[in-house]
Amino acid sequence: MHLRLFAIVMSLLCEVIRMGSGVMQKQSAHRETSEDCQSCLECSRDNGCVRCPERLFLFLQRKGMSHHGTCLHSCPAGHFGQRGRDVNRCMKCRSLDCEHCFSRDFCTKCKPGFKLHKGKCLIHCPEGTYAHQTDCLEDCSLAPLGEWSEWSVCVRDGATCGFRWGKQTRARESSQSGREAEEKGASVCPPQSETQRCRMKKKCPTERRQNKKGGLGRKRERKRVRLLASSRPGVSPEATTDPSRGP
Repeated sequence: MHLRLFAIVMSLLCEVIRMGSGVMQKQSAHRETSEDCQSCLECSRDNGCVRCPERLFLFLQRKGMSHHGTCLHSCPAGHFGQRGRDVNRCMKCRSLDCEHCFSRDFCTKCKPGFKLHKGKCLIHCPEGTYAHQTDCLEDCSLAPLGEWSEWSVCVRDGATCGFRWGKQTRARESSQSGREAEEKGASVCPPQSETQRCRMKKKCPTERRQNKKGGLGRKRERKRVRLLASSRPGVSPEATTDPSRGP
Protein backbone atom coordinates (compact mmCIF):
# COMPACT_ATOMS: atom_id res chain seq x y z
CA MET A 1 0.00 0.00 0.00
CA HIS A 2 2.75 2.41 0.92
CA LEU A 3 4.77 1.44 -2.12
CA ARG A 4 1.79 2.08 -4.43
CA LEU A 5 1.18 5.52 -2.85
CA PHE A 6 4.86 6.36 -3.17
CA ALA A 7 4.82 5.38 -6.85
CA ILE A 8 1.77 7.60 -7.53
CA VAL A 9 3.41 10.60 -5.83
CA MET A 10 6.62 10.12 -7.79
CA SER A 11 4.76 9.90 -11.12
CA LEU A 12 2.84 13.12 -10.35
CA LEU A 13 6.06 14.88 -9.42
CA CYS A 14 7.73 13.81 -12.66
CA GLU A 15 4.73 15.07 -14.66
CA VAL A 16 4.95 18.48 -12.98
CA ILE A 17 8.67 18.73 -13.69
CA ARG A 18 8.14 17.74 -17.36
CA MET A 19 5.40 20.32 -17.84
CA GLY A 20 7.53 23.06 -16.28
CA SER A 21 10.44 22.17 -18.51
CA GLY A 22 8.17 22.35 -21.57
CA VAL A 23 6.97 25.83 -20.66
CA MET A 24 10.53 27.05 -20.23
CA GLN A 25 11.54 25.57 -23.59
CA LYS A 26 8.61 27.29 -25.32
CA GLN A 27 9.55 30.66 -23.79
CA SER A 28 13.17 30.19 -24.79
CA ALA A 29 12.14 29.20 -28.33
CA HIS A 30 9.90 32.27 -28.58
CA ARG A 31 12.78 34.49 -27.45
CA GLU A 32 15.14 33.00 -30.02
CA THR A 33 12.73 33.16 -32.96
CA SER A 34 11.28 36.62 -32.26
CA GLU A 35 12.85 39.27 -34.55
CA ASP A 36 12.59 41.92 -31.87
CA CYS A 37 14.37 39.87 -29.25
CA GLN A 38 17.18 38.34 -31.28
CA SER A 39 19.66 41.11 -30.39
CA CYS A 40 18.33 41.94 -26.90
CA LEU A 41 19.99 41.33 -23.58
CA GLU A 42 16.59 41.60 -21.91
CA CYS A 43 13.26 41.25 -23.69
CA SER A 44 9.61 41.64 -22.76
CA ARG A 45 6.76 39.97 -24.63
CA ASP A 46 4.70 43.15 -24.44
CA ASN A 47 7.40 45.81 -24.82
CA GLY A 48 10.10 44.05 -26.85
CA CYS A 49 13.70 44.87 -25.99
CA VAL A 50 14.32 46.65 -22.72
CA ARG A 51 18.13 46.33 -22.68
CA CYS A 52 20.59 46.07 -25.58
CA PRO A 53 24.23 44.98 -25.97
CA GLU A 54 26.86 47.65 -25.44
CA ARG A 55 27.31 48.66 -29.11
CA LEU A 56 23.64 48.67 -30.14
CA PHE A 57 21.04 51.43 -29.78
CA LEU A 58 17.63 50.98 -28.16
CA PHE A 59 14.94 52.32 -30.48
CA LEU A 60 11.50 52.79 -28.89
CA GLN A 61 8.37 53.01 -31.05
CA ARG A 62 5.02 53.99 -29.66
CA LYS A 63 2.30 51.36 -30.18
CA GLY A 64 -0.96 52.54 -28.71
CA MET A 65 -0.42 53.38 -25.06
CA SER A 66 2.92 51.54 -24.76
CA HIS A 67 6.38 51.54 -26.31
CA HIS A 68 7.99 48.68 -28.20
CA GLY A 69 11.79 48.43 -28.10
CA THR A 70 14.22 47.20 -30.77
CA CYS A 71 18.03 46.95 -30.67
CA LEU A 72 19.65 48.47 -33.80
CA HIS A 73 23.19 49.00 -35.09
CA SER A 74 22.23 52.46 -36.41
CA CYS A 75 19.25 54.68 -35.76
CA PRO A 76 16.56 55.13 -38.44
CA ALA A 77 15.84 58.31 -40.42
CA GLY A 78 14.82 61.27 -38.29
CA HIS A 79 16.81 60.02 -35.29
CA PHE A 80 20.37 60.16 -33.94
CA GLY A 81 22.29 57.83 -31.65
CA GLN A 82 22.99 59.03 -28.10
CA ARG A 83 25.35 56.90 -26.04
CA GLY A 84 24.90 56.67 -22.29
CA ARG A 85 26.47 54.93 -19.34
CA ASP A 86 23.71 52.34 -18.98
CA VAL A 87 21.99 52.30 -22.37
CA ASN A 88 22.42 53.76 -25.86
CA ARG A 89 19.23 55.28 -27.23
CA CYS A 90 17.89 56.50 -30.56
CA MET A 91 16.68 60.07 -30.01
CA LYS A 92 14.36 61.95 -32.36
CA CYS A 93 15.54 65.00 -34.35
CA ARG A 94 13.71 68.17 -33.35
CA SER A 95 13.00 69.31 -36.94
CA LEU A 96 10.44 67.29 -38.89
CA ASP A 97 12.19 68.30 -42.14
CA CYS A 98 15.44 66.63 -41.05
CA GLU A 99 16.27 63.17 -42.39
CA HIS A 100 19.49 62.69 -40.38
CA CYS A 101 20.87 64.74 -37.51
CA PHE A 102 24.06 64.86 -35.45
CA SER A 103 22.25 66.06 -32.35
CA ARG A 104 18.70 67.05 -31.51
CA ASP A 105 19.04 70.55 -33.05
CA PHE A 106 21.77 70.03 -35.69
CA CYS A 107 20.68 68.43 -38.94
CA THR A 108 23.17 66.77 -41.33
CA LYS A 109 20.75 65.81 -44.14
CA CYS A 110 17.38 67.26 -45.06
CA LYS A 111 14.35 65.65 -46.60
CA PRO A 112 13.72 66.20 -50.35
CA GLY A 113 12.61 69.75 -51.16
CA PHE A 114 14.78 71.37 -48.45
CA LYS A 115 18.29 72.84 -48.44
CA LEU A 116 20.77 72.34 -45.59
CA HIS A 117 22.38 75.47 -44.11
CA LYS A 118 24.31 75.45 -40.81
CA GLY A 119 22.40 72.47 -39.42
CA LYS A 120 18.96 73.81 -40.42
CA CYS A 121 16.61 72.69 -43.19
CA LEU A 122 15.31 75.60 -45.29
CA ILE A 123 13.06 75.91 -48.33
CA HIS A 124 15.15 78.76 -49.80
CA CYS A 125 18.81 79.58 -49.22
CA PRO A 126 19.53 82.76 -47.21
CA GLU A 127 20.80 85.90 -48.91
CA GLY A 128 24.50 85.69 -49.65
CA THR A 129 24.47 81.90 -50.11
CA TYR A 130 24.05 79.78 -53.22
CA ALA A 131 22.01 76.61 -53.71
CA HIS A 132 24.07 73.61 -54.81
CA GLN A 133 22.37 70.19 -54.86
CA THR A 134 21.04 69.75 -51.28
CA ASP A 135 23.13 72.45 -49.58
CA CYS A 136 23.39 76.23 -49.31
CA LEU A 137 27.01 77.22 -49.95
CA GLU A 138 28.62 80.43 -48.74
CA ASP A 139 31.69 79.89 -50.92
CA CYS A 140 30.57 79.33 -54.48
CA SER A 141 34.02 78.11 -55.53
CA LEU A 142 33.05 74.75 -54.00
CA ALA A 143 30.37 74.31 -56.67
CA PRO A 144 31.57 73.07 -60.08
CA LEU A 145 30.92 75.39 -63.03
CA GLY A 146 31.05 74.98 -66.78
CA GLU A 147 33.89 75.57 -69.24
CA TRP A 148 35.55 78.96 -69.73
CA SER A 149 34.27 81.08 -72.60
CA GLU A 150 36.50 82.59 -75.31
CA TRP A 151 38.46 85.74 -74.47
CA SER A 152 36.64 88.96 -75.31
CA VAL A 153 37.92 91.65 -77.69
CA CYS A 154 40.84 93.65 -76.33
CA VAL A 155 39.50 97.07 -75.24
CA ARG A 156 40.55 100.15 -73.30
CA ASP A 157 38.21 102.98 -72.33
CA GLY A 158 35.59 101.50 -74.66
CA ALA A 159 37.90 101.59 -77.70
CA THR A 160 39.40 98.62 -79.55
CA CYS A 161 42.36 100.54 -81.00
CA GLY A 162 44.48 103.61 -80.45
CA PHE A 163 46.35 102.27 -77.43
CA ARG A 164 49.26 99.91 -76.99
CA TRP A 165 47.76 97.84 -74.16
CA GLY A 166 44.19 96.96 -73.14
CA LYS A 167 42.26 94.33 -71.22
CA GLN A 168 40.13 91.33 -72.18
CA THR A 169 37.89 89.08 -70.07
CA ARG A 170 36.37 85.62 -70.10
CA ALA A 171 33.72 83.97 -67.90
CA ARG A 172 32.23 80.63 -66.97
CA GLU A 173 28.90 79.72 -65.42
CA SER A 174 26.61 76.76 -64.79
CA SER A 175 25.25 75.02 -67.87
CA GLN A 176 21.82 75.39 -66.27
CA SER A 177 20.62 78.66 -64.89
CA GLY A 178 17.92 80.11 -62.73
CA ARG A 179 14.78 78.14 -62.08
CA GLU A 180 15.76 75.02 -64.00
CA ALA A 181 19.04 74.72 -62.10
CA GLU A 182 17.36 75.16 -58.71
CA GLU A 183 14.69 72.55 -59.50
CA LYS A 184 17.33 70.00 -60.52
CA GLY A 185 19.60 70.81 -57.58
CA ALA A 186 22.35 72.18 -59.82
CA SER A 187 24.56 75.12 -59.03
CA VAL A 188 22.97 78.58 -59.34
CA CYS A 189 26.19 80.40 -58.43
CA PRO A 190 26.98 83.67 -60.23
CA PRO A 191 29.39 83.37 -63.18
CA GLN A 192 33.12 83.68 -62.50
CA SER A 193 35.28 85.96 -64.63
CA GLU A 194 38.98 86.51 -65.34
CA THR A 195 40.79 89.55 -66.79
CA GLN A 196 44.16 89.71 -68.51
CA ARG A 197 46.32 92.32 -70.22
CA CYS A 198 46.34 92.24 -74.02
CA ARG A 199 48.04 93.96 -76.95
CA MET A 200 45.97 96.45 -78.97
CA LYS A 201 46.25 97.95 -82.45
CA LYS A 202 47.93 101.27 -81.89
CA LYS A 203 46.51 102.79 -85.10
CA CYS A 204 42.81 102.65 -85.86
CA PRO A 205 41.48 101.87 -89.39
CA THR A 206 40.29 105.50 -89.86
CA GLU A 207 43.84 106.75 -89.35
CA ARG A 208 45.11 104.33 -91.97
CA ARG A 209 42.54 105.52 -94.50
CA GLN A 210 43.59 109.11 -93.85
CA ASN A 211 47.23 108.17 -94.43
CA LYS A 212 46.30 106.54 -97.73
CA LYS A 213 44.56 109.75 -98.84
CA GLY A 214 47.66 111.75 -97.79
CA GLY A 215 51.29 111.49 -98.81
CA LEU A 216 51.61 107.72 -98.41
CA GLY A 217 48.73 107.22 -100.83
CA ARG A 218 50.19 109.54 -103.47
CA LYS A 219 53.53 107.75 -103.37
CA ARG A 220 51.84 104.41 -104.00
CA GLU A 221 49.80 105.94 -106.86
CA ARG A 222 52.92 107.31 -108.59
CA LYS A 223 54.61 103.95 -108.30
CA ARG A 224 51.58 102.26 -109.87
CA VAL A 225 51.62 104.72 -112.79
CA ARG A 226 55.31 104.14 -113.50
CA LEU A 227 54.78 100.41 -113.60
CA LEU A 228 51.82 100.82 -115.93
CA ALA A 229 53.80 103.11 -118.28
CA SER A 230 56.69 100.71 -118.49
CA SER A 231 54.35 97.95 -119.59
CA ARG A 232 52.87 100.15 -122.41
CA PRO A 233 55.57 101.37 -124.83
CA GLY A 234 55.12 104.85 -126.28
CA VAL A 235 53.07 106.15 -123.37
CA SER A 236 54.74 108.67 -121.10
CA PRO A 237 54.17 108.67 -117.37
CA GLU A 238 52.67 112.20 -117.61
CA ALA A 239 50.04 111.05 -120.08
CA THR A 240 49.12 108.14 -117.89
CA THR A 241 48.92 110.40 -114.88
CA ASP A 242 46.59 112.98 -116.54
CA PRO A 243 43.91 111.35 -118.77
CA SER A 244 42.80 114.77 -120.14
CA ARG A 245 46.06 115.27 -122.01
CA GLY A 246 46.23 114.04 -125.63
CA PRO A 247 48.75 111.52 -127.04
